[in-house]
Amino acid sequence: MTEHFPLPSILLVGCGKMGGAMLEGWLKAGLAPSVIIDRHLADLPAPHKVVQSIQDVPASFTPDVIIVAVKPQKANPVLAELAQRFGQATLLSVMAGRSIASLHDTYVQANPQANPVIIRSMPNTPCALGAGMSGLYAPPNATAEQKSYCDALLCAVGETVWVAEEGLIDSVAAISGSGPAYVFLMAELLEKAGVEQGLPADVARKLARGTLYGAGCMLHTLPTDAEELRRNVTSPGGTTAEALKVMMAPQAWPATTSAAIAAAVHRAKELAS
Repeated sequence: MTEHFPLPSILLVGCGKMGGAMLEGWLKAGLAPSVIIDRHLADLPAPHKVVQSIQDVPASFTPDVIIVAVKPQKANPVLAELAQRFGQATLLSVMAGRSIASLHDTYVQANPQANPVIIRSMPNTPCALGAGMSGLYAPPNATAEQKSYCDALLCAVGETVWVAEEGLIDSVAAISGSGPAYVFLMAELLEKAGVEQGLPADVARKLARGTLYGAGCMLHTLPTDAEELRRNVTSPGGTTAEALKVMMAPQAWPATTSAAIAAAVHRAKELAS
């Protein structure tokens, strides 16, 4: 996929935390004239338009891509409304768990003449800063143009990877979709531990956040494996080694991280049912 494909026009349905984060990035990147459905967003710069509902979308507007960013449990009535208005649409779903087959069935039940092409994606909230990480899956009936539109949208707010099997989107959701929360938890815990060890709260906060930022920059910039980077910081018998003895004990981070990711994948599959 190319990162230079022009950003298409979109109909964004759902402008909560995830939809809002992507929209911020798209507006900065030069989004084609688009319509956003949101009951709380006051206004957008021209040529974009905010409306309250699908019925309020201008009759003359035909988006290149419809982004469905509502909660999975609330998607069915939204899809039914979209099907009545946009039968031949390209849909980009950013909902965890909901399979293409499930979304397609709901769409066609509402409009038997509909023939949507549905691409699944799982972005994350750093999209708002242009630092997102998104995974995508396209079914065999998706055209190169449709895939390029979706790739361009998510490349405009970060980086993308495409997976060959739809089921792997659940794994993407558990790693990168939910991943920022794991990093934020690490920041919380480092700050708390710093205070426990006598540091002023503002100092502990700055140290924790600056360290995570710097380590993240190294991971993003250097081709070196994470394991090797960790070893480079760990002098035998030193302070880092002593801390890692605790964190890397069999029932500590190795076990809990695997269990946490498995729990997230399991929940994504539950949402599909």
